[in-house]
Amino acid sequence: MKIGLLGYGKMGQTIEKSAKERKHEIVYIADKNMEEGDLEQADIAINFSVPDAAVFNIKKALQLNIPVVCGTTGWLDKFEEITRFCEEKNTAFLYASNFSIGVNLFFKLNALAASLIEPHKQEYKVSMKEIHHVHKLDAPSGTALSLAKPLLSNDYFKEWELNGTGLEKLNIESIREGEIPGKHIVTFRSGVDKISLKHEAFNRDGFAQGAIIAAEWLVDKKGIFTMQDVLNIS
Repeated sequence: MKIGLLGYGKMGQTIEKSAKERKHEIVYIADKNMEEGDLEQADIAINFSVPDAAVFNIKKALQLNIPVVCGTTGWLDKFEEITRFCEEKNTAFLYASNFSIGVNLFFKLNALAASLIEPHKQEYKVSMKEIHHVHKLDAPSGTALSLAKPLLSNDYFKEWELNGTGLEKLNIESIREGEIPGKHIVTFRSGVDKISLKHEAFNRDGFAQGAIIAAEWLVDKKGIFTMQDVLNIS
């Protein structure tokens, strides 16, 4: 598989390493003030650029009918625009807030927990914490927002808030420190006990491997997909 990398920060470089380990070829790399190779040679593009560059990069590849796997967060106000553009070009687009296999299983466990506790929502209050490295530009993380969806849909809260009190809205506490790849904790607390679900990434390798697995799956497909489709857990 020939891959175009859109974004060549720490994640892009980790994806390059993982791709080569799986015997794929990097034919194009684009980053701020940098462009190498030929995107038109790519079978697929993987976008881990900064949020401000995401829409431009995604459209650049889709315009060439090259499927795109995207892990950049912080641009989702343009998601419908991108999906329409993808459908117009009759190609494929796969977005995930997190490509880690473990995190996507965590999403399912969180959704199950939310549905089980929903009848007891008067007793159990829910909150969330996410911790990432100091270089992360968006807060809360895209993963935290994905975790919030079943909590909001089950009417615990109508909306979330960043670093709030959690009295009227779902409180998502965001912490930026050191070089932490990512920790996410969802807590259901009552007056007598608490239930906590936690995922902790040890490094970026799991994200990169998941992105490559998603790219391998997406080649030759048409449509809009998620990691749930890749893992067959939708």
